[in-house]
Amino acid sequence: MSENPDDTVEVKFERENLKNMMDKEKESNQETIDKDFIPHFFPTYRISSKFYPIPIIIVVVCAGILAYLTYVVAGVQVEGGYVSEEEHGVAAGLINGLIFVIMSAISSFVIIFLVKKGGIGILKYIFGFSFGILIFFLTLFFGQIILFLIFINLPETELVIISFYISYYTLLIGTVVFTVFMIYKYLTTVSFITKNFIVLYIGLLTGAMLGVVMPLWTTLAILVGISLWDIYAVKAKRGPIKNMIDLASRANGDEELSEAELKEKLESGEIVYDTSKLEIGIGDLAFYSMLSSSALIFTGNIIIMILTAVAIIIGTGITIQGLKRNKILPGLPISIFLGIGTMLLSWYIFSII
Repeated sequence: MSENPDDTVEVKFERENLKNMMDKEKESNQETIDKDFIPHFFPTYRISSKFYPIPIIIVVVCAGILAYLTYVVAGVQVEGGYVSEEEHGVAAGLINGLIFVIMSAISSFVIIFLVKKGGIGILKYIFGFSFGILIFFLTLFFGQIILFLIFINLPETELVIISFYISYYTLLIGTVVFTVFMIYKYLTTVSFITKNFIVLYIGLLTGAMLGVVMPLWTTLAILVGISLWDIYAVKAKRGPIKNMIDLASRANGDEELSEAELKEKLESGEIVYDTSKLEIGIGDLAFYSMLSSSALIFTGNIIIMILTAVAIIIGTGITIQGLKRNKILPGLPISIFLGIGTMLLSWYIFSII
């Protein structure tokens, strides 16, 4: 045993330096490979990994504002779900969540069936039709909320009434034109900026709407259920999202290594995936904003909402780290579980302070 404690410190320091040098040498010898081809019309937000929090912050803030204006300021408090939580409590929330996940699963497998029959290109029209419905109804709904808030405190004079009806029909016609334009751009654009805007827009409106209409237990059941489904859909051999990516890759001829060879090289650290650019799914953005909007509405505390959003961003960062050795990972589980845990814990702490 050394009589000088500085000797021990120096040995540890040298070992750490040696280990760091070996790690850096190993990393420098690793081959970086690109991710599989993802068609441009897939509803994903493409961004550099260094800036991944930006789209999450945008959807969280915008959806939170819309949800607050709708639920608190305008007083639109409609209970969604198939079974009423007011009558049946937690059981209703579990049933609603289960129905939501089952419907999502059925829709996913139907889409995979159609793709196998009609080719990967059919997805463009499935997405276009679905997004057209969402854009029209959600834009009209939140547009009406904003219109209501503008006119609610004005005197009911003839001029104000006429102005309201003119504004309403302008909104209606404008929503139709806007929806057609957005879908046309989605189907034809080659610009990532345009596609990113459309994905953000639909994601934040969907999240805000779900945050407004879904009660507490239904919200938690949906988020937990859809996160578990996300794991299966992405990682399981027959998972629909994995199948869609595999079909797109084969259609583009991106299979240079067999799946077994690729797995072996990834596990040995011989190769890693390039994670300099990311694709964040529209569903991830929608459920992130749903959780943060719900946190604001249920607790009435913007600090809890901010903490929940920070937890979501941290969870996404953890997921991104795993992408170096995985072709694709579910974007929801880590972020949603961290977000729910943070929301419930901070809600409890604030309630006893």
